[in-house]
Amino acid sequence: MGDAIGQMLTSAVGIAISPLPLIAVILMLATPKGRSNGIAFTAGWILAVAAVVTVVVLAGSGADAAGDDGPATWTRWLKLALGALFLLLGAKQFKGRPREGHEATTPGWMKAIDTFTPAKSAGLAAALVVANPKNLVLAVGGAVSIAGSTATTGGKTVAAALMVLIASLCTLLPLAVYLTGGTKSAKVLGGWKAWMAHHNSAVMTVLLLVLGVKYIGDAISGLTT
Repeated sequence: MGDAIGQMLTSAVGIAISPLPLIAVILMLATPKGRSNGIAFTAGWILAVAAVVTVVVLAGSGADAAGDDGPATWTRWLKLALGALFLLLGAKQFKGRPREGHEATTPGWMKAIDTFTPAKSAGLAAALVVANPKNLVLAVGGAVSIAGSTATTGGKTVAAALMVLIASLCTLLPLAVYLTGGTKSAKVLGGWKAWMAHHNSAVMTVLLLVLGVKYIGDAISGLTT
């Protein structure tokens, strides 16, 4: 189990520090329907991440997916492809970073977030998981790492559940602060939003490049042994 958890941890943290879901849920919590929309968004995010992780882990851990010598070869080739994607995404993140004195462009849906219903909020959360290249690649990469680990079925299940929990901290923590923080919650959440908007490009660039090198190295090691 420790192997599975260690393999997926960086990917899960990468999703957790993704700025869009954190900023989206903070903006929602500041609207008149903040409580219901925030809860719906968080639930939609958790379910979407859980669905992606579950499908990939089951596909990579099935009876015909692994042989006596370990994980199926296709999981290693997939890790190699994901590693290359991480490097490309890291390069794109660096190239598209806001220049000094400029702020990142605000997506159009953020400007209309105060008109959202709980159903639309949950749908947006799911879209930010499966339609956002960085989040989807990170989720698939982490799940492939779990599937390709030496853990037992029970260990992989625990690792998958832990991955979903860690990857959902970007929505769970703001919601918890809002529900328990009282009048101070707005100031705390505003500070988080400002920090993420300002520093996330640099953090994500480094994380994606490190993941790319790690995944490529792991894949080559597995394919050559």
